[in-house]
Amino acid sequence: MTEPPRPPGAGDPNPQPDPTAPSAPYGSSPTDEPPTAPLSGPPGGGGYPPPGGYPPPGGQPPAGGYPPPGGGAPGYGAGYPAGAGYGPAAYANNDEKTWALVAHFGGAAGVIIGGGLLGWVAPLVALMTRGQQSPTVRAHAVAALNFQITWAVAGVLAWVLTLVTCGILFFVPMLVWLVPLIFGIIGGVKANDGVLYRYPMSYSFTK
Repeated sequence: MTEPPRPPGAGDPNPQPDPTAPSAPYGSSPTDEPPTAPLSGPPGGGGYPPPGGYPPPGGQPPAGGYPPPGGGAPGYGAGYPAGAGYGPAAYANNDEKTWALVAHFGGAAGVIIGGGLLGWVAPLVALMTRGQQSPTVRAHAVAALNFQITWAVAGVLAWVLTLVTCGILFFVPMLVWLVPLIFGIIGGVKANDGVLYRYPMSYSFTK
């Protein structure tokens, strides 16, 4: 006795979907699962909303556009006063810089002209001329003046030593002559960069 034909999928443990059945619309769920809501983006187009709660309440962007003033990355463009110099002796104008350079480079030139004994003249002139009106010039002039006076005294002692030894130690004044020349040039280079140079081996005759 033959069994009557069964409809497709009846009694099959793994039923196959009917290829002729209409497909479910997009966003709906097959069988009895609850339908899923389609993903939605911000009004007017896809993508993600901008971070930081934009737009602000009221729907109007802040003046100046996004980001608002002062809302940039921390550490950039904030905390730096405009026009501020650098170094412990930044110049207020070109006149201060000129006199500071006179104090340092003039001291080195005085060493050459006076055989190591006149390096203090230019710093003293800068101190008397502009040092009373400008603390910056005074700081440069005092530093150069103390150094040049110290080595002028050392130069005098070196010449005395040469005379006492009848010229045997003739090279000592030359060595003493080179020290204020070299460091005077270094001080002038630093002053040109706006930095107050602290001379080594200097005694504070004036403050």
